[in-house]
Amino acid sequence: MDKTAANQMWGGRFSAGPDAIMEAINASIGFDKRLAPQDIAGSRAHAAMLAATGIITSDDASEIDRGLQQVLAEIAAGEFTFSTALEDIHMNVENRLREIIGAPAGRLHTARSRNDQVALDFRLWVREQCDAAIAGLDALMRAFLVQAEAGADWVMPGFTHLQTAQPVTWGHHMLAYVEMFARDKSRFQDARARMNECPLGAAALAGTSFPIDRHMVASALGFDRPTANSLDTTADRDFALEFLSAASICAMHLSRFAEELVIWSSAQFRFVRMSDRFSTGSSIMPQKRNPDAAELLRAKLGRILGATVALFTVMKGLPLTYSKDMQEDKEQVFDAADNLLLGLAAMEGMVSDLTANRAALEAAASSGFSTATDLADWLVRELNLPFRDAHHVTGSLVKLAEDKGCDLPDLSLTDMQNVHGEITDAVYSVLGVQNSVASRTSYGGTAPANVRAQIARWKEVLG
Repeated sequence: MDKTAANQMWGGRFSAGPDAIMEAINASIGFDKRLAPQDIAGSRAHAAMLAATGIITSDDASEIDRGLQQVLAEIAAGEFTFSTALEDIHMNVENRLREIIGAPAGRLHTARSRNDQVALDFRLWVREQCDAAIAGLDALMRAFLVQAEAGADWVMPGFTHLQTAQPVTWGHHMLAYVEMFARDKSRFQDARARMNECPLGAAALAGTSFPIDRHMVASALGFDRPTANSLDTTADRDFALEFLSAASICAMHLSRFAEELVIWSSAQFRFVRMSDRFSTGSSIMPQKRNPDAAELLRAKLGRILGATVALFTVMKGLPLTYSKDMQEDKEQVFDAADNLLLGLAAMEGMVSDLTANRAALEAAASSGFSTATDLADWLVRELNLPFRDAHHVTGSLVKLAEDKGCDLPDLSLTDMQNVHGEITDAVYSVLGVQNSVASRTSYGGTAPANVRAQIARWKEVLG
């Protein structure tokens, strides 16, 4: 394309087209071409509204719609040639539309600007990513529920500081992630609801003098309403920032469970076995089963959080309304969304394929003096000791067991009575890990009965 042709989109203001360096830094078609379906959907709705309000003729609107559908088909078939000289997806589509239908194509841009056009395209795309994330989270939560139901009464160690704290159930641990991902789902739902306003009609920044019907366009594109302030509309990228913020929190949750999988699948823990689909071998050590999928998932947060920080940095110093800086909003969001959806799908697969080692879980739950708190609670309930005194007595018994190289249930009654003479053999009823988890019946506790009730509740919620 020569400079004269390249300059046509700017009208008569400029006498020469951009040189190669300016063209390279200015063009966004290399990445915003993925907005083609949204751009064409917005243009079809805009053209229909222009005809309905008498701004263009119905014949021109019909030609525009026919041409836009052909452009979309060409793009879907991989037959469309994208031009850097035409800068972005908007001008690429409009130029091809003119080649197909001629003069009526020039009427499409009436009463709009690339500023509100890109705000629309990007908002439509981010809205779709919210929907995809919500669907991915639903599938992942269901996978955790299957694991929870299978091991509702399996005991395992609960950890603080990655040291054995108290026995919990496998089902309870799985449900912890259901709760986390449910919050993530609600964040995407909230973000979607807030972004569901239509930007088209704000034009460059001040609205338009044409008698457009913004509510008609909003309804056609599935929005709740049009945006209320044209300045805010063209300047706003909160919808993308909110999506990235929700994605970062969600990725953090994915990373936390990925870290647990890395630890649990190690030879030192043997809590779980990851399937061959999500494990790899070593080029030199034939015995290795590396949890590469979990490790890669653990790293995805870095990219997603990086995208969040990058877009905040782009937006933080911009005066109203549109600045070219805002062209740098998309690549980061595209990358973050791609990696989030990939991470959700990968984690759903890993959780679905996961095999828990019940025997190893129970053996670990029974070690590390995990029922010490149960012993202290028993001293409070049965001997009426103040909790701080019970804590001290229990600490002395833990030290005694440690010196003897045994666990608390292995101490003799005489050993215990040497520390506190009022202890009876009834104490042994609380020192088994099964008894311990069964006793944690407070709402939100780890008792198997609680776990099963929560599973039933979540099944109903998820449908």
